[in-house]
Amino acid sequence: MRTSIARQSVEELGGTTSVLVRQRRDHERLDELLRRVRTTAGTEQDEALMCVWRLVFPHAFAEEAVLWPALRRALPDGEELTLQVEREHQEINETVTAIERSRHEDPGRAELIGRAIALLDEDVRDEEDELFPRLQEALGPRELQRLGRSWELVRRTAPTRPHPVVARRPPGNVLAALPLSVIDRTRDVLDSTARRSPSPVASVGRAGSRLLAAVAGVVEQVPPLRRGEDPSTHSGRTEHER
Repeated sequence: MRTSIARQSVEELGGTTSVLVRQRRDHERLDELLRRVRTTAGTEQDEALMCVWRLVFPHAFAEEAVLWPALRRALPDGEELTLQVEREHQEINETVTAIERSRHEDPGRAELIGRAIALLDEDVRDEEDELFPRLQEALGPRELQRLGRSWELVRRTAPTRPHPVVARRPPGNVLAALPLSVIDRTRDVLDSTARRSPSPVASVGRAGSRLLAAVAGVVEQVPPLRRGEDPSTHSGRTEHER
């Protein structure tokens, strides 16, 4: 029986720079943030959700660009294993997009947040209990460390917001990385400034963020950014639904 990476030591996982240690560290941070989401409301919950999204989406993007291709190469059933997680990632993208478009008073908002939390919990369990122990069996510590460095580099420069229209696989997601990361991270600064500024400045920041969201919607529709995805993770959304 395979041992979940949640119950292994740092040494067993390949050392501090191993991709498995880095992944578990993010998962532990995610667990803390989700507890904040569950126990807060209103603006405080919005802040917690923002922290969740800024952790989750670069993390998942780096998985799809670096880890899942490696897992498909290393395991005979890697295609089936990674496709299941890619479908989970797609549903998370679509659910979070719906949350971001909702208002506090919308009757379905709490249900959407609950669904996002459940999906994130499921994704972590699938990875820690199934995918990563399988990857650990197939690769040695040095390869896990190499993947860890590559994953960290991509994570630090990846988009920070949901983009359900973009492919979950290379080459589409790799091509999307630069333009969407620049847009997302600029929006993060504008949104953060708006939350902490007096009304005139906040209004300008929110308007700028909305404009960039529209630009991202156009970028997402560029055909090369849809290349490589499996049909089961295809989103039919268009920029007009944003």
